[in-house]
Amino acid sequence: MSTEPSTEHSPETYRIMALAAVCQAVELVRLIARKATTSDELLRVMYNSITLVDADGPLEIYGSFDQLNLGYKVLCQQLGFQTEKDIEVTRYIASVLTLERKLSNNNQALGELSSRITDLNRQLSHFDLLDSNTVANMATIYTDVISPLGRRIQISGSEQFLKVESNQHKIRALLLTAVRAAVLWRQLGGKRRQLILSRQSILNVAQAALDASKQP
Repeated sequence: MSTEPSTEHSPETYRIMALAAVCQAVELVRLIARKATTSDELLRVMYNSITLVDADGPLEIYGSFDQLNLGYKVLCQQLGFQTEKDIEVTRYIASVLTLERKLSNNNQALGELSSRITDLNRQLSHFDLLDSNTVANMATIYTDVISPLGRRIQISGSEQFLKVESNQHKIRALLLTAVRAAVLWRQLGGKRRQLILSRQSILNVAQAALDASKQP
């Protein structure tokens, strides 16, 4: 049974859930680029978020708060007062938020994205979400629709892993999920200045989600 933080009905809780999804996506990018390995379960959670265009909110999209534990941990590290911040992750998040703004202000790109996701959902009647063909399709959507909107995100990591085509596809597909989460975050009232002005409040909600996941 999935656990949920006590503030589950707060709009802020759902907004921060979307932000945690951004963090989880970019952390998975970092792991693949540096270690070429990550959890298929987490990949499925993130990839699936792209297909759910008519979902009511982040809880329906991601399934449960527990599914984003990694993202909540990264969010706490990045906004916490400790010295655990990862500059690389910070750069990825900032780049994703910039791309989201450019996407949201570009009706042509939004229309193309909607069309491509419709095609992706048709593909899923023949291929599994983690199938290499599906992941390659998601990667192509990112390359064709999202990436041209702004400065290319430079991914740091091990050359031996980055040059593997399947890893490249996973990374681009995850960046697409990060932008999707950023769109959701903005729709729920997220703004960049909150990352500074509401830092403690965000940390409290993120920590509450992590604490709730530890309860039996």
